[in-house]
Amino acid sequence: MKFKRRVILESGLKQIDIAPLIDCMFLLLIFFLLTSSFVIIPGIHIKLPKAVTAENLSTQTLTVTITSEDLTYLYGEPKTLKEIETYIRDKEFESIFIKSDRDASLGVVVRIWDICKRLGIEKIGIATTAVE
Repeated sequence: MKFKRRVILESGLKQIDIAPLIDCMFLLLIFFLLTSSFVIIPGIHIKLPKAVTAENLSTQTLTVTITSEDLTYLYGEPKTLKEIETYIRDKEFESIFIKSDRDASLGVVVRIWDICKRLGIEKIGIATTAVE
């Protein structure tokens, strides 16, 4: 028995199947999501109080940070009020910027304010967020 071969010529362009390409893209996406490390920026977490009269200020010479637990920080390092006073006296700053958490006690803010006034610093700013 003899079989006949049929030759059929396709006319037009051939189309590329994109399903395998989509599968590879999803695998690459999952690979990069699972292997990437999420960067967590270390820092002091404070919630600034809101004020209607808040305005943007230029760069300050020294920033004192006070957390809600009444811990004080200079340049990200915890300091006591005595150490802050010594540091300000030694460096002779013209202006101080106080970033205090809204839940911090007012007493710590007033103590730092008094230290600055006692050392002759007239420009003292308190960080706030603007009310929208």
